[in-house]
Amino acid sequence: MFDGRWRRAVDRGTRPAGTALKRVGLSADALTGFGLVMSIATSVVIASGHLFLGAFLLIPTGLPDLLDGPVAKASGTTSVRGSFFDSVADRVSDALLLGGLTWYLVARHDGQAAVIPFAILAASSLVSYQRAKAELLGLPAKGGLMERAERMVALGVAMLAGSLWSPLLIPLLLVMLGLVLVTAVGRFSRAWHAAGAPPRPLAVAYPAGGELHAGQGDLRHRALARWRQGRVDSRWRAWRQARDNVTPGARTPTLAPRRAGEPLGRWRSRRQAALSSRSGRIWRARRSVRPRSRSGSRHPDASGR
Repeated sequence: MFDGRWRRAVDRGTRPAGTALKRVGLSADALTGFGLVMSIATSVVIASGHLFLGAFLLIPTGLPDLLDGPVAKASGTTSVRGSFFDSVADRVSDALLLGGLTWYLVARHDGQAAVIPFAILAASSLVSYQRAKAELLGLPAKGGLMERAERMVALGVAMLAGSLWSPLLIPLLLVMLGLVLVTAVGRFSRAWHAAGAPPRPLAVAYPAGGELHAGQGDLRHRALARWRQGRVDSRWRAWRQARDNVTPGARTPTLAPRRAGEPLGRWRSRRQAALSSRSGRIWRARRSVRPRSRSGSRHPDASGR
């Protein structure tokens, strides 16, 4: 819920803290490692039965997970390796904390109460896996009532209430389990409907035609491909082909032989084809029957001189 609705507000609030930690010299990986070490210490405290102290130790355990992102952005060290390390550390930290709570319930409570933290861990892992798989497939699966930040807060509240009055711990853990399951079902439903919906047409931008839908863009691309296959070669391309096929010792380049089915270029057609217009035929016929006179000779005039 925090990640989906108040992510921008949280980023604006934690940006100065990330800049200050970067100036001190702390890196994002160091913060993630510190949170992992604190989760080990907190799980030991919870397993020993000190729920009140364990609830307060959740603050330094979860705070590095909130600040490692701003530190990475402030220092310009955002990387895939850091994101992978952060995700793995979060899963290990959840397992340690709920494992310590399971140890406490086995030692202090009777019955099957120790199964509740195990069920919360399984449902939390399912929520995280659904988001990772959906993002890999390009589907929306964020948000929900109980993301990791909300789970840490709910776990702290349950331990504080259990330290003050022991019978409150089990009901609060059951409520937490129900909310995590609701989150898992909501993410599954969101990704399921997004995967089954027909693909939305993507807008394709063209410099002259503005924006076209995906179907119109495909038609434009197919028409352009047909035009490229059937268009006549330009004079510049014909000249380049002729230049590349120059015979050694020749003054003028030799035109490249035309392939089967390849249209002649306009310039090559103009050079090789004879003039076929009507005016050209008439001009050639009149020239062939016209008597030729020598240069400088005079024709007799009407007087016979």
